[in-house]
Amino acid sequence: MTTAAIGAGADKSQAEGLRTLKSEGQWEVVFRRFRKHKLAVVSLVLLALIFLLSLMAPLISPFQRDEIDTATASRFAPFFTVQPTTGRMHVLGTDHLGRDVFTRLVYGARVTLTIAVVVSVSSTLIGMTVGALAGYYRGILDTFLMRFLDFMASIPDLPILLILSSILLTDPRLLPLPDFIISFFKTVMLLQEREARQTLMIMVVLIVFGWTGVARLTRGMVLSLRERDFVEASRALGQNSLAVIARHVIPNSLAPIIVAFTQSLAVAFAAETVLSFLGFGVQEPIPTWGNMMKLAQTYIFEQKSFPLVVGMPILICSLAFNFIGDGLRDALDPRMKM
Repeated sequence: MTTAAIGAGADKSQAEGLRTLKSEGQWEVVFRRFRKHKLAVVSLVLLALIFLLSLMAPLISPFQRDEIDTATASRFAPFFTVQPTTGRMHVLGTDHLGRDVFTRLVYGARVTLTIAVVVSVSSTLIGMTVGALAGYYRGILDTFLMRFLDFMASIPDLPILLILSSILLTDPRLLPLPDFIISFFKTVMLLQEREARQTLMIMVVLIVFGWTGVARLTRGMVLSLRERDFVEASRALGQNSLAVIARHVIPNSLAPIIVAFTQSLAVAFAAETVLSFLGFGVQEPIPTWGNMMKLAQTYIFEQKSFPLVVGMPILICSLAFNFIGDGLRDALDPRMKM
């Protein structure tokens, strides 16, 4: 084969490669780059599996959520203890009251992960709205919103969370919420009405302090985009400001906001766990991983494996949220060569 033929073949293959690259959309490139981050993919699969198991809690749990095993009459029964009358098995043993640990872990995952997702989505939406309005309109509105944000950011989160939680836990009705919202979360998390009110109260408290970081990030992105040519062209075509923000500014700011969302998931997950562990979050008999860890710490000398059983899901989910955030950051960063 001549040199000219080899060169022509190389040029042809290069042109085909360029056509393939051009046919790939932006989000297809992001997905391809994300798949190369193995830990992020494994973490996403693990989180999806845990969330799916939590949604199937009534189907896969061998016992009721608060059912006390009177047949074995055993607190802290060992792993794989079989109930003699029914043949049902305590896969992970029982707790200090004789309740099935596996069942409560699954139901607790449903509550804890739902709180983390709702808090993160709500905080991100609020932060995006505040940051976009402040960055786009600037002037008096920007000054007012940013000073309010500075005030919220200057408040020490944990002490205020503890104070608000302790006040509202005495009477969840102090925080008026529409009945349809209570009914929705009562169905989703398989709770009674009073339990749903208590859980919603924790969500509201976490949302109040969770939007400031996303607001700052969004404002910075909007400030860098508002003078771009495509925004000026949209204004010249007669689109109003809200339409320009919704159709052009926010979509072009999504990459860092998505990364911030995954990080806020980890923060909301940890905050709920810490509050419940300290006794200011969701209370017994509602199972969450935080209050289960509190029980594990209380009875650590009676059942040494109990903290490990409860702590492993918390550790796995915390690492998974962070690995997914790292994977998305790398996939969405155009400077990264993956």
